Amino acid sequence: MGDSKTTARLTIDGKDFELPVLAGTTGPDVIDIRKLYGQAGVFTYDPGFTSTASCDSTITYIDGEKGELLHRGYPIDQLAEKSHFLEVCYLLLYGELPTAAQLEDFEERVTRHTMLHEQMMYLFRGYRRDAHPMAIMVGVVGALSAFYHDSTDITDPWQREVASIRMIAKMPTIAAMAFKYTLGQPFVYPRNDLDYASNFMRMCFAVPAEDYEVNPILSRAMDRIFTLHADHEQNASTSTVRLASSSGANPFACIAAGIACLWGPAHGGANQACLEMLREIGSVDRIPEYLARAKDKDDDFRLMGFGHRVYKNFDPRAKVMKQSADEVLELLGIEDNPTLQVAKALEKAALEDDYFVDKKLFPNVDFYSGIILEAMGFPTSMFTPIFAVSRTIGWISQWKEMISDPQLKIGRPRQLYHGETLRDYIDIENR
Repeated sequence: MGDSKTTARLTIDGKDFELPVLAGTTGPDVIDIRKLYGQAGVFTYDPGFTSTASCDSTITYIDGEKGELLHRGYPIDQLAEKSHFLEVCYLLLYGELPTAAQLEDFEERVTRHTMLHEQMMYLFRGYRRDAHPMAIMVGVVGALSAFYHDSTDITDPWQREVASIRMIAKMPTIAAMAFKYTLGQPFVYPRNDLDYASNFMRMCFAVPAEDYEVNPILSRAMDRIFTLHADHEQNASTSTVRLASSSGANPFACIAAGIACLWGPAHGGANQACLEMLREIGSVDRIPEYLARAKDKDDDFRLMGFGHRVYKNFDPRAKVMKQSADEVLELLGIEDNPTLQVAKALEKAALEDDYFVDKKLFPNVDFYSGIILEAMGFPTSMFTPIFAVSRTIGWISQWKEMISDPQLKIGRPRQLYHGETLRDYIDIENR
């Protein structure tokens, strides 16, 4: 908790109230209103909690004006260029970059937990074949607590550690099996000789009838996708995980809640929506029409993949994702893909349009990630499950931090009530 360096004065009906102002290591100061209701009998009103700090955290910091994303102080572009996903997982989980020995030990522990309990295969078979992979993931992840009883006691630090490793390790397996199930193909079990991203790619695309070699460029692109989506401060799904965990729920239930929230098209489904928009545009010659529609306040059309709720300048993840997109598309030889051509032309047109430049509506990470995933062979239904695999480490790190916070309280937002006041019950014959 930051120290109070000054106070804010709030005047209500002529009466003054002094509220502490807290400062973190960086970012805006915050007004501490925890005692406001007790002192003044009022709540604050902040729909969406966009101006409210709900917790203390040392994990991730975003400066939306600068276009800056830091994990434990390290810029995301440096991590994406020089590091890899499991090293970033270690950083988020433990607070520091690992030594070579620490990283080797961490990777070994994750690798040895990638398999699922064999009885869990029956869970997949209980779903319809056309079930959305996210529906399957919500159910299967929530069911982990029924199979791994030795890591559900949140008061035991060792059990919290085991649960953390298990979820990082098993999430790619669950997502890949959900994918295979919707295809009607056999499940592909994980292999311990492959790295995290390559293992996931193989579980998604290998079949028993032939060998499958993971292309290192595709594997690196997948690893970057995982890295760039690893954590993003107190977003909707992370806040959901924290709210669920504040009740003392087991870690698997909390992560399942996060997956359910991520499923929303305004959150984890943005890259899918972006790709569907590009397909709707269809051809380069229709871009001026759609740009005009995007500027029209009376038109329901919205330009997906541009701008961001937090970033008011540019999305620092987008530059790295664009580089990966160029590498993947060149490798696969599909630069002439119609959707890609629309994407490149739309990006160029928007960046040269004063309307979008003035409003700082630059391409974000979702604009490029959907293109990459489609080029790799993933259907749009798998975009959000892959996002869930990536974000699991962020959820776990935030969960772990919250559980060890001595200020932990069960989440209980307040409301501004506009309903009926006290009324007497009327017997049914008199209504």
